[in-house]
Amino acid sequence: MKTQTRRKFLFNLGLAGLSIPVISGNGQCGEDKKSNPNAMTDKNRKAGKLGIALVGLGGYSTGQLAPALQQTEHCYLAGIVTGTPSKAETWKQKYNIPQSNIYNYENYDAIKDNPDIDIVYVVLPNAMHAEYSIRAAQAGKHVICEKPMAITVEDCDRMIDASKMAGKMLSIGYRLHFDPYHLEMVRLGTQKIYGPIKKMNAGFSFVAPKGIWRLDKKMAGGGPLMDLGIYCLQGICYTTGMEPVAVTAQSAPISDKEKFVDIEETLTWQMEMPDGLIAACTTSYSQRMNMLRAEAEKGWFELSPAFNYSGLKGKTSGGTMEYPALSQQARQMDDFALAIKNNRSSPVPGEMGRRDMKIITAIYEAMRTGKRVAL
Repeated sequence: MKTQTRRKFLFNLGLAGLSIPVISGNGQCGEDKKSNPNAMTDKNRKAGKLGIALVGLGGYSTGQLAPALQQTEHCYLAGIVTGTPSKAETWKQKYNIPQSNIYNYENYDAIKDNPDIDIVYVVLPNAMHAEYSIRAAQAGKHVICEKPMAITVEDCDRMIDASKMAGKMLSIGYRLHFDPYHLEMVRLGTQKIYGPIKKMNAGFSFVAPKGIWRLDKKMAGGGPLMDLGIYCLQGICYTTGMEPVAVTAQSAPISDKEKFVDIEETLTWQMEMPDGLIAACTTSYSQRMNMLRAEAEKGWFELSPAFNYSGLKGKTSGGTMEYPALSQQARQMDDFALAIKNNRSSPVPGEMGRRDMKIITAIYEAMRTGKRVAL
């Protein structure tokens, strides 16, 4: 992507993205806002916190990650990378970021010389994940990359290789692995609390507005499967503790050929698990669905809504799940910081992202050919 095109694209990204509520400027207390940015950085470093730089200041960074970084205990918002000067100034003032920790897409590689930044969090459109993750690793930084990890398995391999060569960790932004409702689904499923799972269903959909980058295959790599269906895929895998051995898939007819030019609109697929379980999943950009359900030999358990940032609700045949509200993203980022500090693996490593991209590729092949695709 040419520099001017990238800058223009990223400038419009926040306008074209999904509507995510922006938390008003009370993420920090007034005293912090008026303090010296360098002094605040020194304070965080002395507390043993690792510095995170967000690459891309669209809706997810603005509405979720930056506010979450005001709640983290082991990492903090140390820097930003943006192609929009006005955004840079707004974030600088709101989050007390030193000017020396603010980068654009032309001087991005200079981040290697900045000791304040330990982790680079890539929050860009899917097609840009590989490039900016690899460059971050080459700059000697640990990397968190948003899901899906990349748009091809080959890109995933390059990202993993770059981090290994640099001796740095690579993690994928699978926030739900740190959510108590999903952890309970994992416990109920893998420990067979209600016996072996006999049936599983998952669905995640919303009505996508025209013009968003997610409808552009060059930037997204695909349609709702890449964006939303990956949550269903993940939910099936961690609830069962298994990975599929084969997939089949069917796409629904396109209802709006101007809106859905080269991507699927609605897709259903089936995942064959090693124990014979067939898990059924649906994703769409023209419906509303948000659930993860398992039916076992002696009972059932489900989440609905299942995949939101907050407000999840869970039920089982034995009662209701109840957990206090928390920031999934704060837990996710804190866990990665602790993994680095304690020299342990991330529970959501690059290899998991690669696995999911391999499954997604197989689902698309099954959709295209109408045949069962073995994994």
